[in-house]
Amino acid sequence: MTDPLYRSGIGLMIRNRDNRIFMGERLDNPGHFQMPQGGIDEGEEPEATVFRELYEETGIRNADIIAQMDEWLYYDFPEDWRKRLFNGRYKGQRQKWFLLDFTGEDSEIDLTAHEEQEFSSYQWTLAETVPALAIDFKKDTYEKVLADFLRHF
Repeated sequence: MTDPLYRSGIGLMIRNRDNRIFMGERLDNPGHFQMPQGGIDEGEEPEATVFRELYEETGIRNADIIAQMDEWLYYDFPEDWRKRLFNGRYKGQRQKWFLLDFTGEDSEIDLTAHEEQEFSSYQWTLAETVPALAIDFKKDTYEKVLADFLRHF
């Protein structure tokens, strides 16, 4: 059973042919980067959410799921964020993480593919630098995701 205080979602570690990871700079929080993520809609399976969120946040259509974490990861929003995110409804998020191989070209990436744009820019970064680019309250989650998925690199 899910905890109603945690919003259910997915997280996407997208790697390119050079084994670099997609990190998007938050439009609403300049200087902070994150891997794409998003909420699971009512009745939606996590795998369907993967491809919907992938397109909405990056414009990417050419990607394959390589792996997924067995466990759901939880993180709490900082108190000042909690009040403004989702009208204070959630304490944090629970996420199922997926590793994807990007099989397209960078020209396919379109951060404006969806009317609710998330990222102002993006970069492909080395896996080990992902946590350093993340906002503090997501660093622990990113380290767990890396620990799980690095066996696929």
